[in-house]
Amino acid sequence: IFFGLLRISPVRWLRGPAIVNIEVFRGTPILVQVLFIFYGLPQLLGGPINALVAGIAAIAVNSGAYISEIVRGGVQSIERGQREASLSLGLSRVQAFRYVIWPQALRRMIPPLGNQGIISIKDTSLFSVIGVSELVRQGQIYIATTFTALEVYFMVALMYLAITWTLSLVLRQIERRGLAGQ
Repeated sequence: IFFGLLRISPVRWLRGPAIVNIEVFRGTPILVQVLFIFYGLPQLLGGPINALVAGIAAIAVNSGAYISEIVRGGVQSIERGQREASLSLGLSRVQAFRYVIWPQALRRMIPPLGNQGIISIKDTSLFSVIGVSELVRQGQIYIATTFTALEVYFMVALMYLAITWTLSLVLRQIERRGLAGQ
């Protein structure tokens, strides 16, 4: 959210770093980010990074970049007249944003934020390349002893489908309630 708000800041020196951050993490594959954080950062920092921490950090910076653009788009989708009307009623710029612009923008951001959450859940499967024992990695370990790749990967896919489908249903309910409040 922070970088999304900086992205639309009228102050150039605030907007510039936000744009660079967003473009770097949206413009590079998440697998490269996972590998860079796990293998590259320890060389820069002089010490190892826990695989799970590296995976979570990669998801955080990658999702953060996409969420920043969702926030920017949501805020910019609110008609300029809403802000102008708020200011003409005597609200400060901060109050206009907090009480008028942000609630409307948030309603519009619910669907893409939900989609980003689902994408992030599926992206956790990439953690297996750095040894994090998530669903795909557990499947690989099981396949190594049973040689049943088709069945195991089918079950892993079904588990991801169950998680994301359930989350989609929950998000749809949240979206309906959010839109009903308009």
